[in-house]
Amino acid sequence: MKRKFFYALVALMILLANPHSALAAGNGSRTTAKNFDWTPVMEAIIEVESNGNHRAKNGNQVGAMQITPILVADCNEILKQRKSTKRYQLSDRLDVKKSKEMFLLIQSWYNPKNNVEKAIRSWNGGVNYSVKHTQRYYEKVMKILRKQ
Repeated sequence: MKRKFFYALVALMILLANPHSALAAGNGSRTTAKNFDWTPVMEAIIEVESNGNHRAKNGNQVGAMQITPILVADCNEILKQRKSTKRYQLSDRLDVKKSKEMFLLIQSWYNPKNNVEKAIRSWNGGVNYSVKHTQRYYEKVMKILRKQ
């Protein structure tokens, strides 16, 4: 009984600490990944990563969004988990449209609440990014976003 009370109390404290999350879930105003417009973020990332050059290459990072082979493999694993037959090839990194599809897929899987800061930092530093190590990148992308 004490354990149930403890968990209920912790849940209540979390809701009280962030009342907007509880309200947003109940009123239908929460933006989902399907209708969230990532276009400005993707365009800012493209400008920072490659200055719009879809053929850009830096080590194993390729394309306008500088996608690594690991990210392609991660996208394919997500597609497999979702029972999709679609798969990406390494050459798809040179296709801006497919690069954006991969970005959206990664966001829908790892960032379902559409947190822009998380999206930017994780694109640069991976899923387990360090705020310290992604700070300059985040600032560059945000500077471009503020201009748009």
